[in-house]
Amino acid sequence: MRPLSLFAAACFAVLPLAHAQTASSPASAQGMVPPPQIVSPDVATDGTVTFRVEAPNAKKVTVTVEGMAKAVDMQQNQNNGVWEASVGPLRPDYYGYTFAIDGKRTLDPRNAAIRPNLISPTTVVHIPGATPLPWEMQDIPHGEVTHLFYRSKLVTPSADDDGFRNIWVYTPPGYDPKRKEKYPVLYLNHGYSDDSNGWTQAGQANLIMDALLHDGKIKPMVVVMPLGYGTMSIVHAGWNRVGSMIFKNQQLFEDQLLHEVIPMAEARYNIAKDRNHRAIAGLSMGGGHSIYTGLNHPETFAYVGAFSSAVVSPAFETTGWRPTAEGADLDKGFAQIVPNAKTQQPLKLFWMSCGTEDSLMPANRAFGKWAKVNIKGDVQTRETPGMHTWMVWRDDLVDFTPLLFKDK
Repeated sequence: MRPLSLFAAACFAVLPLAHAQTASSPASAQGMVPPPQIVSPDVATDGTVTFRVEAPNAKKVTVTVEGMAKAVDMQQNQNNGVWEASVGPLRPDYYGYTFAIDGKRTLDPRNAAIRPNLISPTTVVHIPGATPLPWEMQDIPHGEVTHLFYRSKLVTPSADDDGFRNIWVYTPPGYDPKRKEKYPVLYLNHGYSDDSNGWTQAGQANLIMDALLHDGKIKPMVVVMPLGYGTMSIVHAGWNRVGSMIFKNQQLFEDQLLHEVIPMAEARYNIAKDRNHRAIAGLSMGGGHSIYTGLNHPETFAYVGAFSSAVVSPAFETTGWRPTAEGADLDKGFAQIVPNAKTQQPLKLFWMSCGTEDSLMPANRAFGKWAKVNIKGDVQTRETPGMHTWMVWRDDLVDFTPLLFKDK
């Protein structure tokens, strides 16, 4: 099997989400009947979106929209073979979506706004609001995002993994590499199937940090966003076979983060090297990374954030490596994740959040209860409306980062 590119984003012609243009085909100069002028997505002023796709020979076409539980059936216009469906009104935000034409998943060919992903990229529709959201482009000072490349010495090269890794680093507006007071740092982890650019391309993390800084809600900090795969074999395995690889992947990633990513970041950037000015957080698989690495290394991180996390343990192997319901094996399983929880130094903050409609909610709720008894320090949990989506995780980042690096 040919290895997946770690830098898949470079292969996509991605326009800034707020400025994507709708394409159409001009009429032929030879007098032929012009193809249908298809506008998709078509956003109405009330937030209703109409999706259209040309598929004259299809028998069934659907559109799946991020945050909606079921795919929506599209109806065909018999005159031009164009299928369409309207959804909403949707609240202001960015929404990923895809079509399925006779069961075959496809992107919207009329929309140039693409959200990169190693397994399942999506096209994106923007619903603007009266006031900008923290993750929308605003006329305020902006930080810089830098892309770093390296080859891991901790990876044994294989057909699935050549060892090359990459990191995205956000530095705040006015970043001073010679500032006497070193900047605090957040290590921010993406989810399964995302590339290392997940938090910038889909999460708009850099814009969120800019907005929060501008509003005086956070301290200037550096955000390091590494590739979250201890082994690229977990990506090649795909969604249906990822199972028992998750916990091993967390262990391998921990090793790479502690012994390669952090030393590299500290050598290149003016960032603090003490626990009180280091945080780790992430979503889904990256939330699992943050739980496993952060809670097992309170000497390294004083702040840990976990968003809609993949709470995995060898004890849960028969149930997909995560608890599906509360039961007698929970204490044993959670203790395998953080075996020395009761003897470790207290955290300044362990913060968990998950959407109530997320399939990972039972696992997160159960681990949150366990953490309040077993993890030393300030443990906070919350449940919010929403599914396993970027709409939830962007809100999580907005709410989590103002809690970091408090003087107390």
